[in-house]
Amino acid sequence: MPAAPRSPEVQKPSLPGRITALFVVLFERVMPDPFVFAILLTFLAAALALGFAPHGAPREIAAAWYAGVFNLFTFAFQMVIMLVAGHALASAPQIRRLLTRLAGLPRSPANAISLIIVVSMLASWLNWGLGLVTAALLAREIAKRLPVDFGWLVAAGYTGFVISTEGLSGSIALSQSTHGSALNIVEKVTGHLTPLGETIFTRFNLVPVALLLVLLPLLFRFIGPTPQNAQPADPEQLRAEDTHMSLKKDAQSFGAMLDQAWILNVLLAAFILSSLVLELVHTHGSIDLNSVIMTLLMLGLLLHFRPVAYVAAIKLAARSCGSLILQYPFYGGLMGMITTTGLAGVLSRVFIRFSSTHTLPFYTFLTSMIITLFVPSGGGHWAVQGPFAIPAAQQLHASLGGTTMAVAMGESVANMLQPFWALPILAIAGISMRRMMGFMVVTFVVSGIVFGLSLLLLVPPA
Repeated sequence: MPAAPRSPEVQKPSLPGRITALFVVLFERVMPDPFVFAILLTFLAAALALGFAPHGAPREIAAAWYAGVFNLFTFAFQMVIMLVAGHALASAPQIRRLLTRLAGLPRSPANAISLIIVVSMLASWLNWGLGLVTAALLAREIAKRLPVDFGWLVAAGYTGFVISTEGLSGSIALSQSTHGSALNIVEKVTGHLTPLGETIFTRFNLVPVALLLVLLPLLFRFIGPTPQNAQPADPEQLRAEDTHMSLKKDAQSFGAMLDQAWILNVLLAAFILSSLVLELVHTHGSIDLNSVIMTLLMLGLLLHFRPVAYVAAIKLAARSCGSLILQYPFYGGLMGMITTTGLAGVLSRVFIRFSSTHTLPFYTFLTSMIITLFVPSGGGHWAVQGPFAIPAAQQLHASLGGTTMAVAMGESVANMLQPFWALPILAIAGISMRRMMGFMVVTFVVSGIVFGLSLLLLVPPA
């Protein structure tokens, strides 16, 4: 009598996987659309300002919100250009082949998760904009080759962003080392600069960064859904979305010949390069968001080679920008309301009252996480919290570098649950925030513990 066929073995999720699955379900059912989340935060901030802020009269709140909406327009356009230029660059044949090779290295979903976290963390530490673009595009390439849960994969990519403000492009640390910077609050209070050797290149910053670079790629391997519960992306749909529009060539038309003139791309790229070099010399090698954008544009022009090809790539990439264009102005209004009414200052002073020389960086870290929910922009956040944190550090003889980095660390941890910085990676990857955010709870908890302990144990007194 022939043996009965075996039923396929059902893989049981690990304990971390079951806990994460609960958060995934919770976020999918409770978390609203990012735009609705921004609206809810706006009304919450208005209510808190009305009740506690020193300038919280309804007229002042409304005026602060209205002015703030327009204050973020430049940044919003920078983010859109970075997203579109990065996406267009990645669609160039040479970059596509590079990403394809990198995406082909892992042979299992767990290995793919570890790979994308490591790549994203290294890129984010070098430059936060580079990290966001790299993570999103690598996630798409991996999803075309492996049946891995797409929410898990994109969350792993965004996880790398958790060390962005502690890296070489962190605006808070960079501004404190720049003489005359409008955001150099340490210099304004003490008259001295804070070199990167006292902020980024310190034991209390590098140790937690290195620890997270090991912990998160390992831990994320065990929190994914089982194969039978996974929701992988549709590889054919991803390939179709990345397919260029057909380019018509008309050699009989002078205008069409100019469209195909590769020399125009080369000359424009050379012009951009010369401008970048002059800017880097002027800023002593400081890399900011503008330099990243210009580099992406320059490389995209060169690799697509012909003007019409680059225009087609930009048009294709621009389809994913709708959510950013809508939401960033509302976050500008939210930030304007928090800063102008003085609500953030009220919150900062509450935590400073409980602080000592040893604990000030830690309580500054906790305060920073709360403020980030309402002011999720590094420079704007520092402009709000720095004027209260730095004088307190000087008065308590606490570490100025440690207090500075505490604000940066709190922001990076809170960003794991604040969708402001996730919008570019969500737009490029083409996934909803609800599906990704459940996995981000793990990053939030682990990074919060690691950075918090570092601030308590490794920061020396002033």
